[in-house]
Amino acid sequence: MPHAHPPPADHDSHGLAADWRRSLADAGPEAARVLAALAATDAPAMAVHFYQVMMDDTRASRLLSHEQVRTRLQPAMQRWVANLLRATAGDVDDLIAAQRVIGDVHARVGIPVDLVTRGTRVLKQRLFQSIAAQAGHGQAAHAAVASLTASFDIALEGMTLAYSNARERSSRTDAAYRLFSLVQNVGTERERQRALLLDWENTLLYALASQCDPVGFQSLAGSEFGLWFTHKGIPSFGESTETRRICDLVADVDLALQQILREEADPRARAAQLQDIRARVSQIRNLLGMLFERIGELDAGCDALTNLLNRRFLPTVLRREIDLAAKSQGSFAVLLLDLDHFKAINDEHGHEAGDRALQHVAGVLGQFTRGSDYVFRYGGEEFVVVLVAVDEAQALVIADSLCRRVSESPVTLANGAKLDITTSIGVALHDGHPDYERVMARADAAMYQAKKRGRNRVVLADGSLPEAPGRIALQRG
Repeated sequence: MPHAHPPPADHDSHGLAADWRRSLADAGPEAARVLAALAATDAPAMAVHFYQVMMDDTRASRLLSHEQVRTRLQPAMQRWVANLLRATAGDVDDLIAAQRVIGDVHARVGIPVDLVTRGTRVLKQRLFQSIAAQAGHGQAAHAAVASLTASFDIALEGMTLAYSNARERSSRTDAAYRLFSLVQNVGTERERQRALLLDWENTLLYALASQCDPVGFQSLAGSEFGLWFTHKGIPSFGESTETRRICDLVADVDLALQQILREEADPRARAAQLQDIRARVSQIRNLLGMLFERIGELDAGCDALTNLLNRRFLPTVLRREIDLAAKSQGSFAVLLLDLDHFKAINDEHGHEAGDRALQHVAGVLGQFTRGSDYVFRYGGEEFVVVLVAVDEAQALVIADSLCRRVSESPVTLANGAKLDITTSIGVALHDGHPDYERVMARADAAMYQAKKRGRNRVVLADGSLPEAPGRIALQRG
């Protein structure tokens, strides 16, 4: 019976490992001693130099400017250089695995491959100079250069392989996300957004007609419709001429609104500005209708039991929110909710009761979050809510409200009995870190503390909380 072929990534890793061991064996012990000596003397300076090169590129400087990134990455880079310089045949499998992890992280954060390639090229050149200074130009030095080149190139190949695989998965998920409308009923959502847009327009007309002070009137971009369009509409419809035109029209409306609010004078000028606003809102309404017409009813992105978003779209949503937060200097929050004593519900009342509890909580979350927020079934009895455009105080208010509403609304079982349920919620505000895994890890740590402190409560993540034990990484997109 023929053996099954290993997955392509594993097959490639075996090939890389064999090449790496061969290059180390060909280099010989004297070259290994030269490189090991460099690990002790040059690795710290190499790590500093690598990130100087990276920070000179504007694409990387935004991603690497966060203090937590700098304090973690530079020591990690120093260890990476030292491990490659000290590599032996017995280390190769672990080193290959480490490169795959690094490649996955680079893909999640969005570090361009060419920057990593440039940084490693500069490191090799510096290390070549150190080899010449330390070992001259004899046979051992040449063997050390060859071994160093092979180690760096193979490590980079392993990283790039993992990076490419991760980006390919992300692209597939992102494409599915764009096809999936994020709304379970397209017709209902279309009418809801049209109503929100009309409500904003009517509120403005009333404020001006009644000569109320319109100072502080909510911008269209900051309205419920505006938040929905930025955070859900654009990724649902995909980037297009229509979505870009709506963005431009929203900006034009808000600029005209500012002019109206500044005008103390001429009622005719204010009337003209108002007509301009109404014309642009009408254009937005028409474009929105065209976009909704293109969306079909797709169910592939829904959790079958709760009808919430499937967790496979969570990386796509978090990557986009991180990007939006960086561009707008804003923030968002992640709530991780876990139903308390869920196993006891299943054991005492049966799995049908457990399913009813999950569906009930999903309904509460959908009802008491905003249309611009995201609600996911994360797995088992866990849910994730992504609160867009909120600060810490706003996130805690919403989380406390959800916790209270779940505890105050018992589940009705099939026999008509009422079952009280509660939930523990961890809240993590996005702190600027470009890796979405970090905000999820912080929310998980906070949720674990909510469990430890007695359940049925909300805990805010901060730097003092230990990581939750047994945490499973977010499925990579």
